Amino acid sequence: MAGVISLVTGWPGPSGFGSASTAEEVTQGIDGSNLTALITGGASGIGLETSRVLVLRGVHVIIGARNLKAANEAKRVILADIEPACVDVLELDLCSIKSIRAFADNFIALNLPLNILINNAGIMFCPFHLSQDGIEAQFATNHIGHFLLTELLLDKMKSTVKTTGVQGRIVNLSSIAHTHCYKNGIRFAKLNAKEGYNDKRAYGQSKLANILHANELSRRLQEEGVNITVNSVHPGLIMTPLFKHTAVLMKFLKFFSFFLWKNVPQGAATTCYVALHPQLKGVTGKYFVDCNEMKPSSYARDEALARELWDFSHKLINSVSK
Repeated sequence: MAGVISLVTGWPGPSGFGSASTAEEVTQGIDGSNLTALITGGASGIGLETSRVLVLRGVHVIIGARNLKAANEAKRVILADIEPACVDVLELDLCSIKSIRAFADNFIALNLPLNILINNAGIMFCPFHLSQDGIEAQFATNHIGHFLLTELLLDKMKSTVKTTGVQGRIVNLSSIAHTHCYKNGIRFAKLNAKEGYNDKRAYGQSKLANILHANELSRRLQEEGVNITVNSVHPGLIMTPLFKHTAVLMKFLKFFSFFLWKNVPQGAATTCYVALHPQLKGVTGKYFVDCNEMKPSSYARDEALARELWDFSHKLINSVSK
């Protein structure tokens, strides 16, 4: 109940920020000029605002995007608004394992450091279809794509930490929708089956996977003694292009629940806070809502389920890559 009151009123939580805080406000005074960040889907919606605000704080931002025309337009807008600024664009289709591997190779070839990885891109409430690799599209894009991308760039992040001594940060964008998933959380045995598919639960499943991935990777990095944190966030309810498959329904719901919705600058706040704020130094394996730590669902806290998903994801990627 306290969380709902905080959301509606915008009252700050223990961090000093709340649902009404904007990305600029939560990063005020932070100098990111020695940092390089990669943001998937950083050309539209809250991804674009995240890119803009990180650039505003001096961060060198690389936008990974499927639509290069839109990404280059986003770059132009950011550069016109902020000076000096450093923004690069690389093509990335998270629904294609081949594209993800090519993107990782292209990024590594740039010989840049990588301090921050923000797994932001996603699709939502799609009619059933499979990716070109034969994986249910929401799971492929929202989880498998980011799982593989993170794995391919992890050595680069580790070497950056070793070289610079600056803590690395990985941020997975999840959603409160992770609470609305299939029975048992992930339907491993029927992941790609059309029978029983529900677009809302499939989205919830993929967002649950984002938290489980963050938690398990955090655990493994801590065991290794690697100075990289991994956290997940719920950005809030924001009317963005993600809702294109249910735009009419969402506009109807928003009319009756307008007090629960955020604008884009507010929607990007939690991501920017977790990616940049010094208060989060050393904090890992946590889930954040409105710039404050919150307990996710019981499935999201299930360590055995996280390990099962980790092994399943590797096997699925390996089966496609053969």
